[in-house]
Amino acid sequence: MARHLTAVPAPADPLALLPQLRAALDGAAPFAVLPAGPPAAVEAAAAVLRPEQPLEDGADLVVVTSGSTGGGRGVLLSAGAVRASAEATLRRLGGPGAWLLALPVSAVAGLQVLCRSIVGGTDPTAPAPGESLAAAVARMPAGRRYTALVPTQLRRHLDAEPAALRALDAVLVGGAATDPGLLARAREERVAVVTTYGMTETAGGCVYDGEPLEGVRVRVTDGGIELAGPVLATGYRLDPEGTVAAFVDGWFRTRDAGVLDEAGRLTVHGRLDDVVVTGGVNVAPQAVEAVLRQHPDVVDAVVFGRPDDEWGQRVVAAVVPMPGAEPDLATLRPWVAERLGGPAAPRELHRVDAVPTLHTGKPDRRGVAAVVTHRRS
Repeated sequence: MARHLTAVPAPADPLALLPQLRAALDGAAPFAVLPAGPPAAVEAAAAVLRPEQPLEDGADLVVVTSGSTGGGRGVLLSAGAVRASAEATLRRLGGPGAWLLALPVSAVAGLQVLCRSIVGGTDPTAPAPGESLAAAVARMPAGRRYTALVPTQLRRHLDAEPAALRALDAVLVGGAATDPGLLARAREERVAVVTTYGMTETAGGCVYDGEPLEGVRVRVTDGGIELAGPVLATGYRLDPEGTVAAFVDGWFRTRDAGVLDEAGRLTVHGRLDDVVVTGGVNVAPQAVEAVLRQHPDVVDAVVFGRPDDEWGQRVVAAVVPMPGAEPDLATLRPWVAERLGGPAAPRELHRVDAVPTLHTGKPDRRGVAAVVTHRRS
């Protein structure tokens, strides 16, 4: 008999999903969580999921990707892959512990916080609306305590309440590149920060601090990162061609650029699709963003490429200024050039109030590019 997917709205209390998630992890009731947000985002996710169509074999959870490099996709995850990821994470961190859910459950990182709680036999805690991190941590059960954040959250909590972060036995940080300066600051504050690399197609983070979790294999082919192991998804919802292209002989082609050192430690350089080729030189936007955030007049930054008649592409930066500051190209171009070389220095600059994010918490590069393009038209 054909199995069908149940698509549920993200509940106001995300812990209400626990019974349904337990059933999915037992292979009994496949489901997906629609993102919270504007109706258009919910409708787009539902269009990807198409619950009226029979579910592919082997899938127990379907998670819609953020669409950071294009349209979102429904990733087919088996209960075995999700459990393998959760179990490997708990082993790496030193054993089961209580989890603080600080990410949306429509994204794999948030969903995995609940899965790790189920697998580890612990009760997760979800902050109440407007509740401080310190108050939420104080409500967590005694014993080992963990959370997962995106870099923007880590930066905000370091500014507001670093002591609450120090009270946690591990703070996983992923979903987007974490600036070396931010990591250094967190470690100076004695926060047990762990960088994670992975994606929905790997049931969440599968490389911690550059080292793959137990059972995960990593290789770099023609500059692109490929991953294998028990955490892999089975493919994409109703997209056999996309599945065949991305999942090849047991390996997932991530479309991320990176290198492995002699010890097998992975360094990620960003999306292959995001590289800006300016004057024949490849520029990684994430590297430029990291340097811009180190400037005393800049709070946050997003970098992308735009067609240019002379350079092929030019580097464009959108920055969130520090209160009272007005950073300009004359200030920021030499700042970047001194650290990354002339080609990486932005040739176009926009000041924005904030960097919009996708439902996963990742920076919405396409959204920023659309906003600044509209300004110029």
